[in-house]
Amino acid sequence: MTPSLVSALRQIRDDLADRLEPLALHDLCQSRGCRWRERVLDPVTTIHLFLLQILHRNTACAHLPRLTGLDFTASGYCQARSRLPLAILQALLRRIVEVCQPLTDAAGLWHGHRTWLVDGTGISMPDTPDLQRAFGQPTNQAVGCGFPVARVLALFHAGSGLLQQFITAPLRSHEMSRVALLHPELRTGDVLVGDRAFGTFAHLALLMDRGLHGVFRMSQRRVVDFTPDRTRPPRWNTGKLTGKARSQWVRALGPEDQVVAWYKPYVRSAWMTAEEHDALPETLTIRECRYKVSRLGFRVSSVTLVTTLLDADMYPLEELAELYLARWAVETDIGHLKTTLGMDVLHCKTESGVLKELATFAIVYNLVRLVMLEASRRQGVAVNRVSFVDALRWLSSPPGSALSKLIVNPSRPERVEPRCKKRRAKKYPYMIQPRKVLRQRQLEQRLPA
Repeated sequence: MTPSLVSALRQIRDDLADRLEPLALHDLCQSRGCRWRERVLDPVTTIHLFLLQILHRNTACAHLPRLTGLDFTASGYCQARSRLPLAILQALLRRIVEVCQPLTDAAGLWHGHRTWLVDGTGISMPDTPDLQRAFGQPTNQAVGCGFPVARVLALFHAGSGLLQQFITAPLRSHEMSRVALLHPELRTGDVLVGDRAFGTFAHLALLMDRGLHGVFRMSQRRVVDFTPDRTRPPRWNTGKLTGKARSQWVRALGPEDQVVAWYKPYVRSAWMTAEEHDALPETLTIRECRYKVSRLGFRVSSVTLVTTLLDADMYPLEELAELYLARWAVETDIGHLKTTLGMDVLHCKTESGVLKELATFAIVYNLVRLVMLEASRRQGVAVNRVSFVDALRWLSSPPGSALSKLIVNPSRPERVEPRCKKRRAKKYPYMIQPRKVLRQRQLEQRLPA
């Protein structure tokens, strides 16, 4: 497996392949204080096996000896993986991200800004006491009848689709409670694009404090009023003001495009401490704009955005609309992780194992993305048209095969698909009682009268 992956990546980038060479991984393990005995499944071999497992859609541990020709058991591999420190995989992911930095600095710039996409998703995992304590399960499922679910907040580079960083949290936690931890990944002048969960006063204030920009859909709970010369309500800081905008009009940029002053909420967000809330500015000068959706198949007829980009000449409303439309690429990126690579349901049964599994998924995803970027450069097409599945197949193919032309998906911007399933599920009822209770009931039914 080691010659296969490294030789394949050497066709893409030598500096990237060097990060996965056994000697480089050996030094990485030692630098993180990892000590081990000489055995078949040392840390370097375990890392390569972990990558191979994810490359084959998180295949079973018992499948790896057949894929590699090495002599070990599934139990031995699981033990070796549990001995592997999480910090090593996180450091490896960080080194790959550093190798990719020249790409993120140059690819897909928007008005000279690097653009980033942020979104959250849920990841299911085995039903074990450790994972139930760490992440929790949906509240509509009885104890013993559901599976733990983790919230994963991911930051993707818009131009290349590379995964910069991800953060894991319990299921019943809001993305806003973790998004500030992604801000150190950004540089002054970067633009962060997200859905309406991120367009809050506190988040915009934190972005502006770092010299960052944001483009988000307006929260459905905030009232937007494009009336000129509008002043703030006299009782703007009370909880009883409903149906009216709490902002103050500053200047108009268009019929439905304006600069307004937002005032700090009177109620502190649950994810902020009192000190953090007090440190927020009393007002923010931001831009509110609305555009009509003319494309058929969209569920909404208009979209309202909030942004820190106030210059309408440099950032016209039409281009902000196109930028927000590009946000939907993050749904495809997450789909590649969860559906194509198989991250939708994890296999590890401990919290540390789950975090290692997610880090390895992120590493493999970025490796496949780099193959797509190289193929798009050679074939002269946009990277989002190169088949992720075909790039994954080539990366996991036998050693020695050159990077040939990958499949290019057709460009279908007007495609409309219903959000429903055609294939029917089996007509079994859902489990609403613990398994041991249902087993006992079946045994009692089989007892003779």
